[in-house]
Amino acid sequence: MSQTLQEEFEVLESIFPEELERISQTELKIRVEPDASVSSDPPVVLSLHVSYPPIYPSEIPKMQLEEIEGELTELERDVLLSGLRLVGEDSLGMAMVFTLVTHLQSAMSALLQGREEDIRAAEEEKARLDAEAEANRNKGTAVTAESFARWKEGFNAEVRKRTEKEEEEKMRGMTPKERDEFKRSKTKLTGRQLFERDRNLGKEEDALGEEGAESVDISKYDRTEPREEEEEEEVGIEFEDSD
Repeated sequence: MSQTLQEEFEVLESIFPEELERISQTELKIRVEPDASVSSDPPVVLSLHVSYPPIYPSEIPKMQLEEIEGELTELERDVLLSGLRLVGEDSLGMAMVFTLVTHLQSAMSALLQGREEDIRAAEEEKARLDAEAEANRNKGTAVTAESFARWKEGFNAEVRKRTEKEEEEKMRGMTPKERDEFKRSKTKLTGRQLFERDRNLGKEEDALGEEGAESVDISKYDRTEPREEEEEEEVGIEFEDSD
């Protein structure tokens, strides 16, 4: 073990007495949690697995992330590891694991804050969509003559279908004679239908009377004068007493 590596181990063990696990002369694991000011549900706790290369610190160590609590997506894992590698590249030539752990802690905090913001944004969007849908339900749909006609046609068809079904069920319990009488009764006009028919016929007769009407001179049929002549003739008749 190089002098630089030995010194770094000692410093790390003093800073992370409970978090550090020494695996071998060239490997260690450090438990990393986000900043105390950041909370997440569920919480996320990671373990940074570091494998030192022979020419460390002239080369960055091999790093892996393992979940102790919670889970990372593949994208989140790649983002965290890419950030660690960039920090390692900037720290070449000097002990860097403490710097890597500090960066990982900050990156985890930012990641979890981003998660919470995404959750809040999704909840707000859902609430907005729900409120918009409720407003549309309360507003209703404007009724036009065409839409009402379509609705009425469908409604009437549904009523006819239901009526036919009820009549079929009713006739099942009838005798053949009763069924025939029932069918005949269905062909009879109702009182309202008769009234409408008679009223329409009256209108048609009035219209025909107006179109074919002729003026009649009733004086041609005046029997007054002939009657008077008959009376005069009767007055002129004399009867002789017979012996």
